[in-house]
Amino acid sequence: MARIVAGTVRVCTSAPWITIIIFALLTLASAVYTARNFAINTDISNLISANIDWRQREIALEKAFPARVNTILAVVNAPTPELASLAADGLTERLRTNPALFPEVRRPDGGPFFEKNGLLFLPQEELGRTLEKLQDAAPFISMLAGNPDWRGLSQATQAALAGVQFGHLQLDSLAPIFDRFSTTFEDASAGRPASFSWQELLSGQKSSPGDLRKFIDIVPKLDYSALEPGKQATDAVRQAAADLKFEQDYQARLRLTGSVPIADEEFATVKEGLVLHGLGTVVVVLFILWLALKSGRIIFAVFVALAGGLAITAALGFMTVGSLNMISVAFFVLFVGLGVDFCIQYSVRYRDERHRKDELRPALINAGRNIGGPLALAAAATAAGFLSFLPTNYQGVSELGIIAGMGMIIAFLISITVLPALLALLDPPGEKEPLGYASFAPADNFVDRNRKWVVVATLGIAIAGLPLLYFLRFDFNPINLRNPQVESIATYLELRQDPNTGASAINVLADSAKEAQAIASRLAKLPEAERVMTIESFVPENQDAKLALIKQAAEVLNPVLNKDAAEPPSAKEAVEILNQIAAMLDNAAAQPGAGGAAAKRLAGELRKLASGPEDKRNAAERAIVMPLNFKLAELRQLLQAAPVNIDSLPADLKNQWVAADGRYRVEVFPKGDPNDNETLRTFARKVLEVEPNAIGGPISILRSGDVIVVAFIQAGLLALVTICLLLWIALRRISDVALTVVPLLLAGVITMELCVLIDLPLNFANIIALPLLLGIGVAFKIYYIMAWRAGQTNLLQSSLTRAVIFSALTTATAFGSLWLSSHPGTSSLGKLLALSLLTTMCAAVLFQPALMGRPRDSADAGTDTVGKA
Repeated sequence: MARIVAGTVRVCTSAPWITIIIFALLTLASAVYTARNFAINTDISNLISANIDWRQREIALEKAFPARVNTILAVVNAPTPELASLAADGLTERLRTNPALFPEVRRPDGGPFFEKNGLLFLPQEELGRTLEKLQDAAPFISMLAGNPDWRGLSQATQAALAGVQFGHLQLDSLAPIFDRFSTTFEDASAGRPASFSWQELLSGQKSSPGDLRKFIDIVPKLDYSALEPGKQATDAVRQAAADLKFEQDYQARLRLTGSVPIADEEFATVKEGLVLHGLGTVVVVLFILWLALKSGRIIFAVFVALAGGLAITAALGFMTVGSLNMISVAFFVLFVGLGVDFCIQYSVRYRDERHRKDELRPALINAGRNIGGPLALAAAATAAGFLSFLPTNYQGVSELGIIAGMGMIIAFLISITVLPALLALLDPPGEKEPLGYASFAPADNFVDRNRKWVVVATLGIAIAGLPLLYFLRFDFNPINLRNPQVESIATYLELRQDPNTGASAINVLADSAKEAQAIASRLAKLPEAERVMTIESFVPENQDAKLALIKQAAEVLNPVLNKDAAEPPSAKEAVEILNQIAAMLDNAAAQPGAGGAAAKRLAGELRKLASGPEDKRNAAERAIVMPLNFKLAELRQLLQAAPVNIDSLPADLKNQWVAADGRYRVEVFPKGDPNDNETLRTFARKVLEVEPNAIGGPISILRSGDVIVVAFIQAGLLALVTICLLLWIALRRISDVALTVVPLLLAGVITMELCVLIDLPLNFANIIALPLLLGIGVAFKIYYIMAWRAGQTNLLQSSLTRAVIFSALTTATAFGSLWLSSHPGTSSLGKLLALSLLTTMCAAVLFQPALMGRPRDSADAGTDTVGKA
């Protein structure tokens, strides 16, 4: 290998322009290909091979119900249920006017079906109480339906106070009602957003978070030619909400989640700060290269070689895997961080040769001869570390392994072809001083005199820390790899708290309705299951009895609800009516107790509105009247309920539960804390015991964790075996292989122990750092074992240590750019890579020389004789 590398360098330096032109053409072609084919798949589910049984079930469910895939879930929140429904209804209708961009728009918690038949889904006793209250309130409803304005409010107030006067009502019982109106009027008078809920007034209960939240399911047309395929659709949804004046008219807040916004924001999070961090990394790397190489010409050559190598690697990567994933995108940083090691090793060796004899080409060729063997072995071992994931089912890392493995070979090739050619043209000045660290002589002497103690102490620390590995955490919940600050993830995490949203539900496909019901019955018996749903869940029970109750109520309420509304009062009349209501309340205000205090407060607010500007009165009236009209219209619809069966269900609802091929979906919801991974894993295990064909988020978390652990073990063992085999082929001594591998394993153990101490759990993304540690770390160990075999002593003072330290610094800087990412998965990968790099460098520089001791034949050993290899 030394002869081959030396010959390659000789050819490239004898015709440097030809070498560089060929390299430039390859770089240009690669850059063009990469620009035209650049793509990132942000779907984390695709990180696991589609050939596994549970992934096939997951894909089968997506094919059976395609409308559940690639969707936008619009979440509308408002201060009252009425405002939330009005805003959601308005946005739904607006989006349906653009079928080209939004082929399907659904209201899963609303729409004509539920607006008409919603009462049928109440328990019979609750339905009876609700309808009885409405019938008792018929006189008030009649007043408000005939005059949904200040006049109707005046009539209702007069009737309520008459009821108090005749003993039918207690004044204190009206206090909460008066206070609700007062709060609304206070807000309007102060210019604050004012809202009022007739639903809360009628029920006497405060709305739950679920009541104030409405959903819109949107199936958008995606633009797969864009890096964010759903951006046009999500922008259009937000623009529609802005056009409807969501905040001004409804005090509503729109948030988007679902697979489309999550994927787009995932890419945006990875992209965020990329340019700034990249430029910062380049500046720091250039500074470190200056400290290592002390030559602008050499640094320029290294920079050009790495840039071209990166472009070629990227092009080969896109040719091989088609698109990057959220893990393989890290190959950019890995290539720079590891590729620079080969360039630094060659450049430092060249500088050392130039110091020995100040002739350009001989120095370049001798550097190739002396470093070629170690570089080739390091490249092969590093590539083996990356490629070790290739046979596993962890597809995301397999793709990274393919790209990065090719990248290591390319980095090696450019370091012995393009880099020497560039240096031959640039002709950096010769070196006047040796490149080693004479100041490290005391450290060398200490290690030489106390090598046994150094070895024993280091191994002792590692062994003492082994109990820490029991506490090493594995977090395989993919949602924890995403930025919880972005809207789509924050919204998803909020929805997951509510078991009714189904964010943590599990699904089972059944071949028939009968089988679906049988599955639902079995799942309903699980203590871990909160509830189970099928298409049958939308056929209400006890319909005959409920319809009879509704019909009875309709006979009383329909006449009062359907009367024609009178002409609203003029602005002048409105002022008079407000003063009249206030005057009516004055007698009640004189009464002691909560009722009197509430009446006094309301009278004061009404007079303030009457004497205030017209726009404040209009805002107060709108806050009362808009939800009133909505509630009256809703009540008219609900009283028209009709018998419901499977055939009468709306098509968009049936399509969510019955596939085109006739299969049925069964959905089971978990009981307990949905944010607790162990709760979800237990839920998934119990469901699988009953229904082995079940699939869903908790099962994906459970099974993907198993896949990753197995892949980690497989890749680690494969990398270790492959590296040991490469080392044995090159070194031909089992003892030398052990001297190389032991420090490597020691670095791995200490890395995992440090993960526990700094509370860094392993996850989907960063677990790849540990097998890669074998490939990355073995390079440093190879450099030292080859120097030691060549008879070199005083390794800490040598130019080799200079190259290793600065190589580690540049690599750590590159990994540090990942650490700074706002994407949690990418950041954790950078953190663990940097930590593993630190431990492996310390193992190489401090522990390995002590473990090796003096060379076997020190008689001919010099102070820096790597060239004898």
